[in-house]
Amino acid sequence: MACTWDRGENLDTAARLIREAAGQGAQVVLPPELFPMRFFALMDWTSEYFALSETLEGETVTAMRALARELDVAIPCNFFERADNAYFNTVAMIDADGEVLGIYRKTHIPGGPPGCYEKLYTSYGDTGFRVFDTAHGGVGSGVCWDQWFPEAARIMCRTGAEALFYPTGIGCAAMPGPTSPRWSAPTGSDTRWATWARRRSGAAPSSPGRGGDVLQKAPAEGEAVLRQGFDLDDLRERRANWGVFRDRRPDACTPLLTLDGATPAL
Repeated sequence: MACTWDRGENLDTAARLIREAAGQGAQVVLPPELFPMRFFALMDWTSEYFALSETLEGETVTAMRALARELDVAIPCNFFERADNAYFNTVAMIDADGEVLGIYRKTHIPGGPPGCYEKLYTSYGDTGFRVFDTAHGGVGSGVCWDQWFPEAARIMCRTGAEALFYPTGIGCAAMPGPTSPRWSAPTGSDTRWATWARRRSGAAPSSPGRGGDVLQKAPAEGEAVLRQGFDLDDLRERRANWGVFRDRRPDACTPLLTLDGATPAL
C-alpha cells in the first residue's frame, strides 16, 4: 500500500486490504512498516516528525484491535511509539480476539544521514526478541533491518516461533552505497532484501528442502494482497528432518556475545 501523510486515510486503506486478505482466508495479516504515515525516517531530520508518534492506546493500535476482533485475524501492527520521553519503532502483536499480547521494539536501528535518519528518531529496542502465542500459531516479528541479522531469526525460532514476520518500509529499494548515497529503486529482478529474507527462511522455521523459495511476490507498483497457506505440522516435521537445530553448536558461538569478536570472559 502507498502511504500518505493522512493517518486516517492510511488506516482506512490498511483496513480495506486486511479485509480483503481475511476474505481470502488469511489468519495472520501483516501491514507494512510504519503504515500509519509516510516513511519519514528516510526523508530528512526535523523535530516536527516526533508529533507523528503514538502511545499503545493511540488511534492506530485501537483501530487494528477492533479490526482483528471483527475478522478473527492476528495483526502484527507496526507503529511509531511514544513511551514517556522515549520513542521506538514498535510492533504491537494483536491477537484474533483484539487483545494485545505484547510489544516488540525494533532492536537494530539502521543508518544515519545521508540515506536514513531512523537513529535520530528512535531508540534501540529494549524488549528483546519475542514470540507470541496467537490463536493461529506462534508468531515472531522483527522489523525491517532486523532481518539482516541471523541471530534475531534464530532466537525467535528457538523460543517457539512457527512463523516470522518482518514489516518493511523499503523492501523494494536498494541499499545506499558509495555510488548511491540515497535509497533507490532496484535495477534487477531481485534485491538484497529478498536475498536476506530467503536466507532467514532457510535457517529458520521454514520448509527445509524448499526453504528460501519465493512463493509469491508483489509488484513493485500499486497495491497488493498476498495470501499464502502453510501446514505447520508438516513444517515441524521438515525442520526435524533438516537437522539445523539438532546440529547447532551454541557453545562455539560465544564470540557473538561481543561486538569485537573476542571470546567473552565466562
